[in-house]
Amino acid sequence: MAKKPKANDPFAKREAEKYENPIPSREYIMEILEKEGRPRSLPQLIESLALKSEEQQEALRRRLRAMERDGQLIRNRRGGYGLASKMDLVRGRVIGHAEGFGFLAPDEGGEDLFLSAREMDGCLHGDRVIARVSGVDRRGRKEGTIVEVLEYANNRVVGRYYEEGTVGFLVADNKRINQDILIPADKTAGVKVGQFVIAEVLQQPSRRRQAIGQVVEILGDHMAPGMEIDIAMHAHSLPQEWPAEMAAEVDSLPAEVPEEAKQGRIDLRDTPLVTIDGEDSMDFDDAVYCEPKGDGWRLLVAIADVSHYVQVDSALDTEARNRGNSVYFPGRVIPMLPEVLSNGLCSLNPDVDRLCMVCDMSISVDGKLGEYKFYPAVMRSHARLTYTKMAAMVVDNDPTLRGEYAGLVGHLDELYRLFKALNGQRQDRGAIDFNTTETRIVFGEDKKIERIVPVTRNDAHRVIEECMLIANVAAADYLARAEIPVLYRVHEGPKIEKLTNLREFLAELGLPLGGGDKPQAQDYAVLLRQVQERPDSGLIETVMLRSLSQAVYTPDNKGHFGLSYEAYAHFTSPIRRYPDLLVHRAIRHLLSGGTASDFNYGMADMLQMGEHNSMTERRADDATRDATDWLKCEFMMDKVGEEYEGMVTGVTGFGLFVQLDEIYVEGLVHVTSLDNDYYHFDAAKHRLMGERSNKIYRLADKLKIKVAKVNLDDRKIDFDMVGANTE
Repeated sequence: MAKKPKANDPFAKREAEKYENPIPSREYIMEILEKEGRPRSLPQLIESLALKSEEQQEALRRRLRAMERDGQLIRNRRGGYGLASKMDLVRGRVIGHAEGFGFLAPDEGGEDLFLSAREMDGCLHGDRVIARVSGVDRRGRKEGTIVEVLEYANNRVVGRYYEEGTVGFLVADNKRINQDILIPADKTAGVKVGQFVIAEVLQQPSRRRQAIGQVVEILGDHMAPGMEIDIAMHAHSLPQEWPAEMAAEVDSLPAEVPEEAKQGRIDLRDTPLVTIDGEDSMDFDDAVYCEPKGDGWRLLVAIADVSHYVQVDSALDTEARNRGNSVYFPGRVIPMLPEVLSNGLCSLNPDVDRLCMVCDMSISVDGKLGEYKFYPAVMRSHARLTYTKMAAMVVDNDPTLRGEYAGLVGHLDELYRLFKALNGQRQDRGAIDFNTTETRIVFGEDKKIERIVPVTRNDAHRVIEECMLIANVAAADYLARAEIPVLYRVHEGPKIEKLTNLREFLAELGLPLGGGDKPQAQDYAVLLRQVQERPDSGLIETVMLRSLSQAVYTPDNKGHFGLSYEAYAHFTSPIRRYPDLLVHRAIRHLLSGGTASDFNYGMADMLQMGEHNSMTERRADDATRDATDWLKCEFMMDKVGEEYEGMVTGVTGFGLFVQLDEIYVEGLVHVTSLDNDYYHFDAAKHRLMGERSNKIYRLADKLKIKVAKVNLDDRKIDFDMVGANTE
């Protein structure tokens, strides 16, 4: 029986605004299939949706194909379209492992599926696939069988070219791509064995055949200074070139904010907003101002109005969505947006007019968020301050700097008082604070590492962090109340398996973790405070940190465990993170009188973009880690034979990972180089134990090592124990 069509579609207005001949939204099509309870063919769906014109019927066919491509629908052998979720199928992105197996990270979240090496033969790391749960392995993990590859992620692969007999092949630099790519003799472009090259994949792999490619660029024999970043970018498929279709849009952007763009906005040019960033920051996307209000404060957080310049579905928007985020390598940035925006029109530089979106908040004396509102404004930053200057003024009361910025110190002092209240509230709600050390690489004139230094965080860093956190909370609350589809920053609590392992570890030390099967951040925070003065606090903190899940972007708001927020969204960095730009668009839409039903994006769009942005974030982390590891290996090349003190940062069945004190480089003490004994790995207790000697090595132990070997190709450093018994 035919169902009534588009009138029942809650997103009909949005579709009508986007298309000349609108058709039912993806959400409504999925709702129809849900109600039908079985797969339906194209003619049956046309009848159910009462589509009369050929144009609408053809548009529906294209939409169904797109939904099939995105893994929302599956077409069976009879031509019927069904919901993937109803067919016990899982769509997601493949995460490869250097050992040949892999995992499928589901788009909808939840437990990863284990993919055997045989399953991985038909895909590469990063591909989007649909799989079915095919069983459970010996370790209790759900196993997956790949049904179809939805999207190939590796059109080009960087690596080294080798030959075996008459067969040429490329070994990918990205260790997550375990399969070699065959290079036919007529596709080598004259490359020599061992050279770094970029290969275009001509034929993707299947279970029956290897991938085939051709060399399109020869990078060289060895990594010249700076090449490690180029290789990391290619290895992880980071977009590097701006597409040609963007040129006209970029060229049309004005050098300064035009007067007409300032109309209809709140004028904050006389309000002494300031930016506070690091010494080497280039793009300034947030400014702050604070004043007393009753017993508490009024806080303004002004964020660059990127959404004014980057229009939905423009060439700029398409490329920003593709990139997902800016990528920060040592000494080099791959921006999400062109510099004319990131360092120009959207950067809140001092003494120039800039468009911004403001979160205007009232905060109580005990640091709780009260009333808030959002509005578009025009501002003029009154100073570009650094964390060092800010701390000197408000913490150390430096008289020279306070005199230089006499017109600003009043509100900066209020900002510092507000920070103390916000920080107190952070402690009260039980947000988790781990003591981790970030490092920065210092280069010499030849682009070689001169030294690696720890990044010191002062109270000025924490002032800005707390201001950004509470603005993000206000944004999440505003959007959640409107029930508009948007990306939240979600951090779930620990999974059962990791929680069980953590409790077993803590029980050995006689330590309790509250909360039962569902501990809260408060339970973690209480335990962290209890162990602060213990000599093994570093070990306990590391194990607790590793029990937590990874934060992701998703429209399904499940709160932020680590920060102890019920709702949290990224609002404060639209210059360098695409999810923040989506949040700005949602806020702008609501401010203009829009609703969830006529927003440019639906829940299905946000699910897809959440998965994509979570992937681009992981991709950026992997790429920067690769480049940094290579630089650190190069730094250690002339230090073979030297001795250092270090701390155990990882324990595995094959050895101990040790980070060296003062130079912050990590290497492996292989189990075979330990004392003359058989060592057994205890995963729950994070330790290796000698069978005969009962000697124990565990996380956070202090060791003295000698640099034994540095392998640039594999980015690995081997250490030997100093004083180990080799009899």
